[in-house]
Amino acid sequence: MVSSVVILDTGPLGLASSPGRTQQGVACGRWLTSLVAADVRVIVPEIADYEVRRELLRAKKTRGIARLDTVISWLEYLPISTEAMRQAALLWAQARQQGKPTADDKALDGDAILAAQALTLDVADFVVATTNVDHLSRFVSAGAWSEITA
Repeated sequence: MVSSVVILDTGPLGLASSPGRTQQGVACGRWLTSLVAADVRVIVPEIADYEVRRELLRAKKTRGIARLDTVISWLEYLPISTEAMRQAALLWAQARQQGKPTADDKALDGDAILAAQALTLDVADFVVATTNVDHLSRFVSAGAWSEITA
């Protein structure tokens, strides 16, 4: 899968910023570096940062937080907007009306928010890089991070 804009979900963002540097984390870091080197626009949605960061803070993983900040510093950051939150509410409602929710009814549903952030970019050619293609592909173009190339 080839795209000129790659939007990171929490899976690849967490892998690339993991201080433990597992084999998969190293591979994900190399993948991100290759995208940036090929001038692919790589975007970190604020909701993905929030989801990864909150777990690092809960676990008091200061090295992980520092590494997350470093990874984010060399990528584009997409803040949450009112437009995105309203779009997320629409996606959340539609998924439930179709009987295909991506989270519990009481959950905030980060997938709907991330998809909405992507949709509000006003970019035709994008893909969300994820480890959970099933949930995100209900809303937007999504692919396994390891299958997305520059």
